Amino acid sequence: MSKKLYLIALVPLQEIRDEVEQLKLEMKKDYNASHTLKIPAHITLQMPFTRKASEEGHIIETLKGFAGKQTPFKINLNGFDSFPPRVLFIKIVNHQPIRELSQKLNSTLIDSELVSENRVNDDLHPHMTIATRDLEEQDYYKAWDEFQDREYKNSFTAKSLFLLKHNGKFWDIFREFEFSEA
Repeated sequence: MSKKLYLIALVPLQEIRDEVEQLKLEMKKDYNASHTLKIPAHITLQMPFTRKASEEGHIIETLKGFAGKQTPFKINLNGFDSFPPRVLFIKIVNHQPIRELSQKLNSTLIDSELVSENRVNDDLHPHMTIATRDLEEQDYYKAWDEFQDREYKNSFTAKSLFLLKHNGKFWDIFREFEFSEA
């Protein structure tokens, strides 16, 4: 039975995805860091996990039920930050609603036996990555000098949860699960 690789995330509007894509392309051009181009702009709620392809329906039903109990909230993006010595990202101002959503999601994933307790994201630092593992350490410092005071501001309303699926080369947005409008 073949296994598939999944990721659960919040995904911004297309306009923001396009802006982030331009930043990722800039990182590729200036620093030869292209790994983040394999995935659309997102805020990870659950790190990649594998399940048998036959369990996909269970994943979909679980996330559909979970999302239907959540309410939309605003996410503000402001500036850049980093995890030295390889990761640059767009800063998220208001972590609390994302952390609360993540904690509720963790419980649901554990209860539904989709992800084991030791594999859930329980130390979440919400961010939107523009460069990661293939950014060389010496290039990280150059890029950070350039980005640390650079301005970027935007916001969007998180209205749904997204299931991304790896196709063997990159991540596809596989399903969207809308929050309740209550």
